[in-house]
Amino acid sequence: MELPGVPSVVLEDLKGAALDAGMPRLALVGGVVRDLLLHRHYGRPWVGVPDLDWVVEGQAARLASVLQDRCGQQRVTAVQEHGAFGTVALQLDGFPLDLATARQEHYPAPAHNPVVEGGTLSADLVRRDFTINAMALDLISGELVDPHGGQRDLAQGQLVFLHADSVSDDPTRVIRAARYAARLGLVLSPESTRQVVQTLKRWPWAWRSGDAPETAPPALATRLRMELDRLLEREPWREALDLLEEWQALTLLDSALQRDPQRTRRLLWGQRLGLPLMPLLLAAAPDPSVLARRLQIPGQQQQWLEQMLELRSWLLDSAPPLDASPSTWSKSLEQQGWSPQAVALMVALQPLHWRPLLRWWGRWRHVVSPITARELIASGWQAGPGLGDELRRRRRLLLDQGR
Repeated sequence: MELPGVPSVVLEDLKGAALDAGMPRLALVGGVVRDLLLHRHYGRPWVGVPDLDWVVEGQAARLASVLQDRCGQQRVTAVQEHGAFGTVALQLDGFPLDLATARQEHYPAPAHNPVVEGGTLSADLVRRDFTINAMALDLISGELVDPHGGQRDLAQGQLVFLHADSVSDDPTRVIRAARYAARLGLVLSPESTRQVVQTLKRWPWAWRSGDAPETAPPALATRLRMELDRLLEREPWREALDLLEEWQALTLLDSALQRDPQRTRRLLWGQRLGLPLMPLLLAAAPDPSVLARRLQIPGQQQQWLEQMLELRSWLLDSAPPLDASPSTWSKSLEQQGWSPQAVALMVALQPLHWRPLLRWWGRWRHVVSPITARELIASGWQAGPGLGDELRRRRRLLLDQGR
């Protein structure tokens, strides 16, 4: 076996340790196998991998121990064992390796966390999401293990769920499908598309009907948010979100997001303003702060969405006229205490008042009095409320000079 950028001695010593430990199989798994085949057979650029994932038929901790004995502690470093998960992370000659005991799993109920126990490499591959991700390279035999036709589906340029209950077991696989399709230029197979549509039609949760979030499967919200984070932060998000809309899959979050014609424009605006894309995506929901809490997005982003809703109401009821002076807009906004990010979120929604909001966010809020309090005191002013009033007056004059 050869891996671009990985010295052969690393693979040789890993194989030798597995043989010394009596391991029947030690296999490279995960996206690296898929990407290696795409590179070798279809000319896709090889971008490397941050670490290498290996599945062991046997105990991962045992393999790590034998590897340390074989190579010594100077070469085997940063060893972290996670006994509850049967995994060991380490570095061999500085290359990160993740060793995992082969496992099998079953889902006690749709969308709940799976029950996991020890198993074989074949059983471990059944746990994967798509056929193209259920391949392995056995380091001991040199064999490409492909029990589910991943090579065939790569050649046909399609994504195929591994079994008929893939989406029912874990609906976040739909978001993963959009990620891979957008990044790799693949198409969801007709049968897999039907599985998505049919599962979403009969799905037994209550989020879409407005029931309390605790009625949803308890493990689902965190997994949804994690997959969305990966999609928005690492993938061609426009193409991926368009695919989710095409598959009617944005109802996983909120049915209103399925009918969101301003989505791309809003997210592009948010990118220009340096905002994270998650709150921008959720902003089109009827109550984005409730949806944000369901998905457990960071608390600061939840606060921005709550302030954005307050700002939206304020614009309807109490905002200055559109042609009001910069100082009037600045004073009115700053009295409310909203964060600049909440204002930027509102700009991305493009309300009637978006231009003065954008000017405040981009310029006006950074304007300060041309003279400091120390300089005023040096010129004869006394410390006290009057000093602050004078600083604010001079800032207002400076703001309005440039209108």
